[in-house]
Amino acid sequence: MATFPKTNRLCSSICKLLLKQTKILEGNRAFVLQRGLRTTPVIHQNPQGQEQKPSRAKYGKPQKKIVLSRVMVLHLNMKNNKGETKKQNLLNLSETFLNPGEFYNACVGLGIDYFTGVPDSLLKDFCAYVTANAPEGKHLIAANEGNAVALASGYHLATGKHSMVYLQNSGLGNIVNPIMSLTSQSVYSIPMLLFIGWRGEPGKRDEPQHSTQGQSTPGLLAALGIPFQPLPDYQEGAEQALLTAKHYMKKANAPYALLVKRQIFSPYKLPKTGEPQFPLNREGALKVIVDCLGNKDVVISTTGMTSRELFEYRVTKDMGHEKDFLTVGSMGHASTIALGIALQKPKRQVFCLDGDGAAIMHLGSMATIGQNGPANLKHVIINNGAHDSVGGQPSDARNHDTFSFVKIAEGCGYKQAFSATTEEEIKTAITAMRSMEGPVLLEIKAEKGHRKQLGRPTRTPLQNKEDFMHFLAIG
Repeated sequence: MATFPKTNRLCSSICKLLLKQTKILEGNRAFVLQRGLRTTPVIHQNPQGQEQKPSRAKYGKPQKKIVLSRVMVLHLNMKNNKGETKKQNLLNLSETFLNPGEFYNACVGLGIDYFTGVPDSLLKDFCAYVTANAPEGKHLIAANEGNAVALASGYHLATGKHSMVYLQNSGLGNIVNPIMSLTSQSVYSIPMLLFIGWRGEPGKRDEPQHSTQGQSTPGLLAALGIPFQPLPDYQEGAEQALLTAKHYMKKANAPYALLVKRQIFSPYKLPKTGEPQFPLNREGALKVIVDCLGNKDVVISTTGMTSRELFEYRVTKDMGHEKDFLTVGSMGHASTIALGIALQKPKRQVFCLDGDGAAIMHLGSMATIGQNGPANLKHVIINNGAHDSVGGQPSDARNHDTFSFVKIAEGCGYKQAFSATTEEEIKTAITAMRSMEGPVLLEIKAEKGHRKQLGRPTRTPLQNKEDFMHFLAIG
């Protein structure tokens, strides 16, 4: 528990409200140890330069006036016996964040000069910097986290150098196979730095799917035999963590992990590029789709913004949510969930509302759907060419001249596949798909971006599951 001198009781009360994790040293040296905050010790000195404690007799009873400046300087206004007010600095707190560019340069300076992975919301500013500034051939956004580990392994085999693999902790499952059977010291012993966004960190509020993963993250890394530490939020500490990682990778020839908590990096926005323009964004396209569906049609929506936008649109239209299965986690698996449902419910039209990043993550599912999919399965991929929910980094589907979900679907055995961009084209396509023999694919080319004030589902995943299963059972 934090303790303060008696004359600073008012300060103590306020600091306890402002700061959740504090450690104040005895005497007049006040330090606050809090993620996202660095502090300067405040030392009270007499005219001779000697440290001294504030005197209650000299300054009298503290007055109830607190001033918090922009840089979070905490003052306590006190009156002495003559009625004179003396402003006393008690704590000087300044927010600190890692500069993405400085951290990137620190990595490169240590020889960690190749970057690959799957973007994450906690890493979005760093990922954006790497996307915009890494030299050609030194950065590649992978289809999934396991692919990223394989890429980093190939880079090491070809150059002898170390790579960074960035990912959200929800992607740990995708790296288990290559970590254990490729990079392990007992197999090929390949070093790399795993840079992991720690969603669901214990003690922090997060969505259910992240909270479960966050609790398990340290244990999973330990079970994989990967040493790790949290990344400090200031440059000197971050550089020391990188030195520790580099030393381990060089000595052990094995992976090392840094866990990245919330709000570690200062903001960095991707520069705008000459991307193709389309009439609708994902939310606009989604509204058109929903308005064309039948009362008994089933919807499986993919991870991220799609499920959130679907939930909000149902609310605005005063609809229930029982028709929708919101795939809040399990990125890339929505289409296979839809396949499992469609095979068991042949009389129901089953629509999978997918995203380009999610579809690419487990692209093999399209082969399974094409070869085994029933007539009632309708696959819609809204392609905005970006990992929109984690910072807008580009996906491999952004180049419409060289990448086509329509051609992939045709090659996998879908009965029909076509594309749309305008509202009228989408209406025509969805209406026609409902009576077509599937599996059928519709690729909707859309603008990237989402509303800043987009909410989250207010019903829990378990409630969603129960409502959805009841809807399937009665149809």
